[in-house]
Amino acid sequence: MGPVLAGVLQLLALIGALALVYVPFGTYMARVYSSPRHLRVERWIYKGIGADPDTEMTWPAYLRAVLAFSAVGVLFLYLLQRLQGVLPGSLGFSSVNPAQSFNTAVSFVTNTNWQSYYGEQTMGHVVQTAGLAVQNFVSAAVGIAVAVALVRGFARSRTGELGNFWSDLVRGTLRILVPVAAVAAVVLVACGALQNFSGIHEVGQFMGGTQQWNGGAVASQEAIKELGTNGGGYFNANSAHPFENPTPFTNLFEIFLILVIPFSLTRTFGVLVGNVKQGYAILATMFTIWLGFVALMMWTEFAHHGPALQAAGGALEGKEVRFGIGGSSIFAVSTTLTSTGAVDSFHSSFTGLGGGITMLGMMLGEIAPGGTGSGLYGILILAVIAVFIAGLMVGRTPEYLGKKIGAREMKLAAAYILVTPALVLVFTAASMALPTPPHSMLNPGAHGFSEVLYAFTSAANNNGSAFAGLNANTDWFNTMTGLAMLFGRFLPMVFVLALAGSLAGQKPVPVTAGTLRTEKPLFTGLLVGAIVIITGLTYFPALALGPLAEGLA
Repeated sequence: MGPVLAGVLQLLALIGALALVYVPFGTYMARVYSSPRHLRVERWIYKGIGADPDTEMTWPAYLRAVLAFSAVGVLFLYLLQRLQGVLPGSLGFSSVNPAQSFNTAVSFVTNTNWQSYYGEQTMGHVVQTAGLAVQNFVSAAVGIAVAVALVRGFARSRTGELGNFWSDLVRGTLRILVPVAAVAAVVLVACGALQNFSGIHEVGQFMGGTQQWNGGAVASQEAIKELGTNGGGYFNANSAHPFENPTPFTNLFEIFLILVIPFSLTRTFGVLVGNVKQGYAILATMFTIWLGFVALMMWTEFAHHGPALQAAGGALEGKEVRFGIGGSSIFAVSTTLTSTGAVDSFHSSFTGLGGGITMLGMMLGEIAPGGTGSGLYGILILAVIAVFIAGLMVGRTPEYLGKKIGAREMKLAAAYILVTPALVLVFTAASMALPTPPHSMLNPGAHGFSEVLYAFTSAANNNGSAFAGLNANTDWFNTMTGLAMLFGRFLPMVFVLALAGSLAGQKPVPVTAGTLRTEKPLFTGLLVGAIVIITGLTYFPALALGPLAEGLA
């Protein structure tokens, strides 16, 4: 079997698996967030934190709860790292320095999971399990909660209430993420992933000497790392490491975990607004972009330019031969079109255009299908913009799901789509203009610029992957990427929840002959076009200086 055919067959198997679970899983998640019942264990949690799960929240109250919970998470994880040297199970590792502790705490709480350290040489068992793994669950649950709040804004009328954050957080964690991650961890262990709490020990021979490895609860963290679109790995090699991702099957299984919640949430959206066709329209938009990116990535990486690539059958540099070019291409696109950031190959070693595709995937706003929750609310914001554009074309007040899109709604949507590009471009420009930050670049010229652009694109979009050639473990990059992650996560949430509150307060607009049918293929095409054009106009100059210049050289 040729490598191209193997890649295509993997892609078809993945699509089939996602299609199989789409309806039951998406419907189940809708029931989770609409059920009036509370499980006994959930009641214990509410009592412990002093929350009333039946109290409805307005958007400012919902936002305050999100920010307060996240602030406590940052503080707890920061202190856990700073105290690591005196904690049991530290494997002898010292406390993490302040700048890196700040960066890592912000990274995992914001669902970014950017890592400027070697996981197996920096974090002990307590920090990995009680700190990082816990945030993998709750940061993903926060994203889903905000998305559900926006969906309620479309579904409800003449009210300012969007649900209860504490109820949404606990339900998302206990009813969705924990059970699915538990099953996924068992599958990974059965396929050879590591799961223990062993200490550091020497193994094998490596260039005339021995190598040191430590164990850990790798499979369980790998499961939620992918399912929650987190991305932070137990080992520096991330999902290219055989302890995290042993076989081609686990590679495809991990891609499935990355995509299953973001894609299935479109079904949840359709059920909650009472029109599943609306969910299919959003799904079609996400799937079209994702499949197009996968096809383009495979084409660039299989293109045999030069005798070395012809002999290898494609661009194999930086890729695991266990997975091949096809599996690596699907993984790279899926992890950058979501907020996962996990890698099974080094994106810096992709072809110039291939590296640009990974960057462009993040620059789209990671909405195809995006992160857990963040992908859905991101594409719904773009849907609002698309119907506004359509309204301008025909001279009619735009409507979406029975809600008018007026000046207030458009200001909030515009602020949402502008904040992340502003963070990426300003931080990248500052890093290139100052004398010290460019010293972190491993490569000169266009590729070196791409390393810095990729870093801030990844941080501000809460992705977490890196181009691998940049030394980001400096005070400048630890601090600046930390700020980019904070602002890139929570400023958009402010606009999303404010928009949800504005929509929930409206009364429904009746459907007329002039209403744009947003469940039709025409709207899907309009939405895809709006996404590509808005992103292209925003980032094209920066892409021209980096990956495009390198790819066309």
